[in-house]
Amino acid sequence: MTLMHAMHDALRRELGRIARITARGPGDDPRRVLAAAVGWQMFKSYLHTHHTAEDQAIWPVLREQVAGRPDDLALLDAMESEHAAIDPLLAAIDAEVARTDAGRQLAELTDRLATTLTGHLKHEETEALPLIDATMSAAQWQHFEEVHRTGFGTDTPRVFPWLLDEADQARTEAVFSLLPAAVRETYLTQWRPAYAQLDLWRAESSV
Repeated sequence: MTLMHAMHDALRRELGRIARITARGPGDDPRRVLAAAVGWQMFKSYLHTHHTAEDQAIWPVLREQVAGRPDDLALLDAMESEHAAIDPLLAAIDAEVARTDAGRQLAELTDRLATTLTGHLKHEETEALPLIDATMSAAQWQHFEEVHRTGFGTDTPRVFPWLLDEADQARTEAVFSLLPAAVRETYLTQWRPAYAQLDLWRAESSV
């Protein structure tokens, strides 16, 4: 579950950054910041890829294996329902960002996104991941990882630095332990330096 937990940590980190941006004063319109932010586009894309991989390669597999177990099936229903609640919030935020009048709902919408997504991540970690660990075979989990990796496509050179941005040493070493030596070297010499040059949130560190 190393990469799963790393993904969840990265999503929480980005929610924190989004919250800081939407808390900015009127002198630096948060809508304008989000509209131009590479970080916002990456967050949406990577979240969508992650949830799509789960929807395709985890929940259907588990449904077959826990058939006749109402509590487990209810949990899977909840996972899918929680996923379904995310995209409308992202769309609503994008619609608010695109407004040309003096909209005032952005902070409320991003707060709802943070509450909904962090609640889902916690629910998944406390209940769904133990079920996955107890139920899915190694081959089934490997298939999920392949679907997950394929979903990112050619963006892998940015995904891994994004995943490990601000990660502590233990998390970084755990992820590194899963990577071939050649990939680790490429990460250190090419991917991370290129990622460091990106202004993902338009100098978010100044907030």
